[in-house]
Amino acid sequence: MTAPALVALAHGSRDPRSVQTVTALTDIVAAMRPDLRVEPAFLELSAPLHSDVIDRLVAEGYDEIVLVPLLLTGAYHAKVDVPAAAEQAMRRHRGLLVRATPVLGLESAFLDILDRRLRAALSERRVRELDALVLASAGSSNPMANASIGRLARTWGSRHKLPALAAFASTSPPTTAEAIRDFRRDGRRHIAVGSFFIAPGFLSQRAEELALEAGAVAVSDPLGADPVIARTILARYAVGAVELVPIPA
Repeated sequence: MTAPALVALAHGSRDPRSVQTVTALTDIVAAMRPDLRVEPAFLELSAPLHSDVIDRLVAEGYDEIVLVPLLLTGAYHAKVDVPAAAEQAMRRHRGLLVRATPVLGLESAFLDILDRRLRAALSERRVRELDALVLASAGSSNPMANASIGRLARTWGSRHKLPALAAFASTSPPTTAEAIRDFRRDGRRHIAVGSFFIAPGFLSQRAEELALEAGAVAVSDPLGADPVIARTILARYAVGAVELVPIPA
């Protein structure tokens, strides 16, 4: 029996670096599990769109697909867009089974990646002193999603015995610039920003630009194509694949 195909479903961006990063990430997943069919896909703005990828897989004979959302919080896209993608695919293809897994989430191991990215940025800018951290993420209209990023920021700060604030690139305050100005009003001058995005794009670029204009000493790259994220994708896939197994009555 052929294992269900794994479709790593990202939001999409007009920034070509986003597609490159997602493709590199799925390449890592495929290398870890050469027995699986692994494909990148996007909800919008980037190619290939999820509908095109699913249509191609069905044409090749796949009748079971697991969608793994490459999202860090369970906000609007996870609650609305991803389930809609699965439902639309099953309506288009009679007999097709599609399961959407939970998002990647706020795994503590992702902070290890963030630390590596930030150390690289600090080294490049020759920064040797820090007195505050800002965790930059996309942000959401869902206050619970934003609150979860706030808790992660505090966890990250406690790792390094530094105060830390969450900042958002869309929808909700504070921006990275506002968070940095808050710290500067408290007398802190050596403030670094960690980019809690999977891939580069408009929002991560905006967060970086605002942070540097406000005086950040360094801004890390997004998490990127990392084996830790690849293993998390496979863990989500495993749960989704099990859910596709029929249970005898």
